Order: sequence, then C-alpha cells, then structure tokens
Amino acid sequence: MRVNRPTGTLLGMAVALTTLTGCGMSEEEAGRVEPTTTQSVDVVDNETKEVSSQILDLIAVEGEVSQPGPGVASCDDRDREKFFKLRHPWSVTASSNKELEEAMGRLKEQLPKQGWDITEYGRNNSKNRSLELTADHHEKKFGVNVVLMANHGGDESPLLAVTVVSACYQVPKGERVEHY
Repeated sequence: MRVNRPTGTLLGMAVALTTLTGCGMSEEEAGRVEPTTTQSVDVVDNETKEVSSQILDLIAVEGEVSQPGPGVASCDDRDREKFFKLRHPWSVTASSNKELEEAMGRLKEQLPKQGWDITEYGRNNSKNRSLELTADHHEKKFGVNVVLMANHGGDESPLLAVTVVSACYQVPKGERVEHY
C-alpha cells in the first residue's frame, strides 16, 4: 500500500500526549548505554530515520505524515556536549479510526518479527483511554511509543502519534553535540 508523505506540520497535541521517559526503555536503559559506546550524531540520526521509516511501512495507511525529522536530546544528568540521544516524534493521519486500529494490530503482530519486544499494549489511562503500544529493540538500541488518537466526533482526522527514541551515546573524541 502506498503511503502519502506530503509536507505537514507535526501536531503539537500529538507530541504533548506522547510522553516518554525514553520510550519503553526505562530512563536507565535508554540513557545508560555504556559510556564507551561512541557514535556520531549523523550516524544515529540516519539510524533513527531508518527505524521511523520501517515503522511507517508497517503502519501502512494512506494519510498525511508529518515531516519534522529527529532532534538531539540530552541524556539526563550527563554532559550535554558529550552525550546525546535522538528523539523523532511524528504522526500519520487516516480517514477512520478503524484504519488506525488495524495499523496498531499490524504493529503488535509484526514488530516482534523484526526483533522488537512489546512492553505495553492496550488502553492507556488518558481521558479517552487511547490505544497505546510501546516496544524496545535492544539490538538496535531504540524504543518506540505509538498512541492512537481517535476522532471522537471532532473536525480533526484520527492519527497515530509515534515517537522513536535512540539510546544514549557519547560522541567521538574531539566532537561536540550540537543540539537541534
């Protein structure tokens, strides 16, 4: 199925409701890759985009996909100039809640086949009891959180709010983290 990827604005509401502490990974897991794990921001940025693309392929709905790319985030109490992780919040709309519920089912079924561990799946504690999935890929060192934000009779299209988060890395010696 072809996914339409036009330029769009990331819905602030989607980002606000997607609250993570490093996705399914606990803050300790997401932020505590061994200090000797060194990687350039560019490499992790490319890996983050690839992981997001793979997840979008599994979602497989025709809809508008927000365009902002990954951003550099700090790793809790670590030196902001040496340590970083990437966060990539994005969303995809669909014409119906049913399409997105089916997409969530595909993610639940297909992510484990690609090495992901589903750590949470079900209705969250929000007022709308939104369907939510959280998963970790320990080999790739990524976490993902997906929330179905259903259309409850409003004017806005239903959407999946997706956040992909990398583990924490240290930049190579002589480099500094540029936060963007």
